[in-house]
Amino acid sequence: MPPHWKPLLCALLATASLGSSSWAQPPQPTLRVRELPDALRAQWNLTKPEMVSASRCAAAFDSHTDHERMTLKCSVHIKLGAEGARRAMRYCEEDREKKRIHAPCKIVQED
Repeated sequence: MPPHWKPLLCALLATASLGSSSWAQPPQPTLRVRELPDALRAQWNLTKPEMVSASRCAAAFDSHTDHERMTLKCSVHIKLGAEGARRAMRYCEEDREKKRIHAPCKIVQED
């Protein structure tokens, strides 16, 4: 193989391996702050001043009025957004199971 093909071949192999990697995760489900029940939106507004750019929150709720059927969990002091999202989802899932909330947890995004 001619030497000028080696960099091209390496680049193609690297690109192909990234596209089919097993560590790539599907995007998390999301919802907007305006879609949160009033109680969770108030909790979000209290937490928001502490949050940094990598902070993430996840919420789940079956009812807009029953406080026992809703949860909002945040990962505030974190350096990477993806890790913040994973932690927030994990915290939310744990609380969702405890409270027996049927709706899935979703990452909260600002409006």
